[in-house]
Amino acid sequence: MWYTNFADRLEAWTQLRTRITTLDAEPALDLVNKWWYNAPWKPYYLHWDDKENWPDPWQLLSDNVFCELARGLGILYTISMIDHPDLASAKLVLTEDERNLVLVNKTKYILNYNQEVIVNTRLTENIKKSFTLEEVKQKYN
Repeated sequence: MWYTNFADRLEAWTQLRTRITTLDAEPALDLVNKWWYNAPWKPYYLHWDDKENWPDPWQLLSDNVFCELARGLGILYTISMIDHPDLASAKLVLTEDERNLVLVNKTKYILNYNQEVIVNTRLTENIKKSFTLEEVKQKYN
């Protein structure tokens, strides 16, 4: 179920972030990934070449349009706004086969691949572009 108005989306996102701070890494990431997979999907909303103009976390929720890249960005924004010691390293990447994945703790966890969190998987594809947790924190914190 996705939320029909911005206020409800914002409240649900706040509750999600509060809830995952007390969970271990894997169940926390599972909740984040599944929450963003409920977002309404629409192709080609964001593009890597327009990275400087990507919406901030609140605008992303307000726009309510989520391609694979926007969903990955939402996942990364969510991780960036919580204080969880096991999730201190994350980045959104574009792979050579054009997948937009969120890698947490190097590649211990891979999100935005499907509705399940991929655990302890070795990423065999080359990374073409990335947006790191540190970049998000510099820009929005």
